[in-house]
Amino acid sequence: MKPESLVELSSQSLFVSFILLLIAIVPIGATVKAKKNWAGRIGVSLTYVAFALQLLYFFLRWAAIGHAPVSNMYEFMTFFGIMLIGSTLLIYHLYKQLVVSLFSIPITLIIIGYGAVFTSKATPLIPALQSNWLAIHVMTVALSSAIFSVAFVASIVYLLRAIDVTKQNNSTRSLEFVMYCLLIVVGFIISSVMFSMTIDEKIVHFNNKEQALVETTYKMPAIIVNPNTISVEDKEQIGIIEITNSIDARKLNSVAWSFLVGTGLYLLIRLLTRKNISQLVEPFARKAPAQLMDEITYRAIIIGFPLFSLGGLLFAMIWAHLAWGRFWGWDPKEVWALITWLFYASFLHLRLSQGWSGERTAWMAIIGFGLIVFNQVFVNLVIAGLHSYA
Repeated sequence: MKPESLVELSSQSLFVSFILLLIAIVPIGATVKAKKNWAGRIGVSLTYVAFALQLLYFFLRWAAIGHAPVSNMYEFMTFFGIMLIGSTLLIYHLYKQLVVSLFSIPITLIIIGYGAVFTSKATPLIPALQSNWLAIHVMTVALSSAIFSVAFVASIVYLLRAIDVTKQNNSTRSLEFVMYCLLIVVGFIISSVMFSMTIDEKIVHFNNKEQALVETTYKMPAIIVNPNTISVEDKEQIGIIEITNSIDARKLNSVAWSFLVGTGLYLLIRLLTRKNISQLVEPFARKAPAQLMDEITYRAIIIGFPLFSLGGLLFAMIWAHLAWGRFWGWDPKEVWALITWLFYASFLHLRLSQGWSGERTAWMAIIGFGLIVFNQVFVNLVIAGLHSYA
């Protein structure tokens, strides 16, 4: 079979798996809410089939392009989502808690949907990426991030059980902010798809840090631009906010639209339901055993931490030495990987030596997931660095 046909078949497999996961939420939710065990079995079966199709996508794409498909944002986020589903199924078999699956599947759909916004076109690897250590590094990071994501999901369920979401206090406001942030990512997906279908691309010229004239293509209406555009007239037509050349204005423009659309979506849900997002999802977590959710959070992090230590630090430094001739260079992504590692090390220290548990460690697991998202999304896309090609 031709490589183009394999890529197309892999994409179709991923799309079908996405639809199956979307459908699986319904019977799993029915089981969690009303204890309909037969529906739960259907939901789990659909999740298994979806996971098998995701693996089919991965290996078909690998066969088509000749290297592990983890070298760009589309491939990485997709693999991240696959590993999250795999981790979710593992947790289900260990603990028999469908509530974790109910909350982790939507997170997976958001992750895969986010990745699908980027180009899925297979392109030749640049020299820095032509290393087996890249695949080892990225795949291990994705796996550990997926396991940390399970800890995040279990922590959300724990907090929904442990705090009264009908009251206004710091805990409920913080939990609602987490829900709002998830809708921001959904806003990015919606805005990207919407503008790709309705808005023509616009080419904007500006001078980069070396004062060389370059051009960039905006796929969303430009509200953020670099300051050194060709003419004042052009600047006035395309943007209202200017930033320095150390940040990619086009990508920051996408982030701005994500906040605009995500905020609009959040306000629309609040207006229609007259409830916080936390209040809407709390009934699905009402029967979950809080102590077990706390245990799942801890177990997930204690497994994910050594994997992240290997993938995010050790394997990353080996690849960095092969690609750039140094093990460490204080690149923004390297710095945030170190911050993430130190944070989860602090989690384990406080849990094991200081006896932290419950709400405090749940919030730490949520913050840790936020660091992962910030590193994999914002640092990759907006802050200029050696990983910008991702």
